[in-house]
Amino acid sequence: MHATLSPDLKRQVANMLIKVKHRETKKYVKLEEVSFTDFMSAVQQKFLIPETAALKVTDEQGIEVAEDVFPELAGVKEVCFVIYTAEDILETKSSKKLRDCSDLTHYVTLTSCDLTVLKQLVEEPSSPSLTDTLSVSTTSSQGSDTSDAGLVQPLLESIHARNERGGCSSPFRLPLCTCLGVTVIHEYEKTGSLKDSTRRLMVNIIVAHMREKEGRTVSKATKEFHALGIVSLFPSLKDPYSKKGYEHFYGIQSNKGFLEWRIKTVQRQSKTPTASQNRVELKGGPTSRRTFGLTNDQQTRDQCMEAMSLLHHTTDQDIVFQKMRETFYYRQQILHDPQESANILQMFPRFLDTKGLILQDFAMMFGVETASRFLEKWNTTFKDKVAREARDLQETCRLKRLLKSALNEEMDDADEPEWDSDMASLLVLLHLLTPQPAGRKRPKKMSVGEAIDHLVKFHKSCQSLEDHLMNNEGNPQPYLLATGTSKAQVFSFYIVWDRKLLPCQSCTSLGAFDELFKCHFVFSVKYEDALSSLYTFLQTTVYNIDVGTTVESPRVKELRAKLLNK
Repeated sequence: MHATLSPDLKRQVANMLIKVKHRETKKYVKLEEVSFTDFMSAVQQKFLIPETAALKVTDEQGIEVAEDVFPELAGVKEVCFVIYTAEDILETKSSKKLRDCSDLTHYVTLTSCDLTVLKQLVEEPSSPSLTDTLSVSTTSSQGSDTSDAGLVQPLLESIHARNERGGCSSPFRLPLCTCLGVTVIHEYEKTGSLKDSTRRLMVNIIVAHMREKEGRTVSKATKEFHALGIVSLFPSLKDPYSKKGYEHFYGIQSNKGFLEWRIKTVQRQSKTPTASQNRVELKGGPTSRRTFGLTNDQQTRDQCMEAMSLLHHTTDQDIVFQKMRETFYYRQQILHDPQESANILQMFPRFLDTKGLILQDFAMMFGVETASRFLEKWNTTFKDKVAREARDLQETCRLKRLLKSALNEEMDDADEPEWDSDMASLLVLLHLLTPQPAGRKRPKKMSVGEAIDHLVKFHKSCQSLEDHLMNNEGNPQPYLLATGTSKAQVFSFYIVWDRKLLPCQSCTSLGAFDELFKCHFVFSVKYEDALSSLYTFLQTTVYNIDVGTTVESPRVKELRAKLLNK
């Protein structure tokens, strides 16, 4: 029904300018004659709204304006009509659902102009913490708390000021203000960390955001910028052993990390080659050539040949350790000679029957302090944290038994005896550092069970060790052989390498594993692919060897950040 206007009101509204708002745009609409139908048509033309679109009209307080009251409101200069399309209404409902997901929605607004400033805050030790400088803005359905104002630091104020003035284009906004993003933030607030599944969710959100802004090819600066934003918003994800702390999310020199992995996954069809001219070649690890300080007891080549001849015949333990120490440098030269390194155990056979020689060589390579770190730190710093972290993994029967053994909990009657607490905790660590395939040409990824079998095997003490060596085919890499009545009752350990037994000095699983790790450096043996993440984590994080010069997977860096920041 059309409203009937008095002649005075008709004259008043003729050629009237009416204020109208659609989304964030305000305009004047001119009407020669007041009519709700003419008004709707003029609005559609003014704001380029399709004629078929259904429109809803309200005032600025959200009160719907019906056709019969429109003429009277049109004559009030203070009234601004707000126009909604069906699409606008859906977006409003989505926003309401978002508010219902959580009381708080957090976001960090960053711009490309702030990249230099943020880097300085990370790299300068005297600067305030980046988490103190970056404000985590809070929007509440109940209204903002005035106490939050104290969190806003000068950097954030400058970012917001530039955005409002339009002085800095293309702002990068960490897209965590969706319902999924709220899930990420709530988990971090509750636990102080993120589970693997939640971290993957966060990475997927951010990569989708970057690709939406820049297309298929995301710049290195953008990836590094968002990696920095992640560890700024979630400080416990920062890797304290990395140069910048966020390389496991994206390292600009290596062009690797969780963000890069996700980008490559979603653009698998891209043929654009990755630029490698700025990459830094990392050579740390057990096969690296090393320089050692000069010592007075090292022998000349002729003297070494005489010492080696004596080592073939003597059984005096003191002489064996002395001569092995005197030939250390010469042995290192042989190990890095491709033509002679394969014969190292024939040239120095005392490794096969004398306990402790591996420990002596390793201490000469790195010093007593480094050599003792694993045994000193594992039980006091890492063991319990590893077990707690593994509780978030998908539980299998094997993992359940290992966790019980690691925590010295009672086994169920139906469970078979498992390894002792120390060995079980190391195998739990292997579950956290899931074995990775050697490369794209590898047919399949090795399971955790298969990887455990490449790390340690049990052999009943009543059976022949020679039979075990004869049946061991296809595993030239070093591994531990535990002998005893059961996995929980082991009496002695051997390192099996190239079908030869090297006796371990230690009778404990932790000490034997320490010797297994060290033999890779003593004999310059590359880590087995399936165990590379495990050994690399121990090398850099526990022994602190070749930190910053060793290739580390993002998973290794992420786990280190989680454990050391707990």
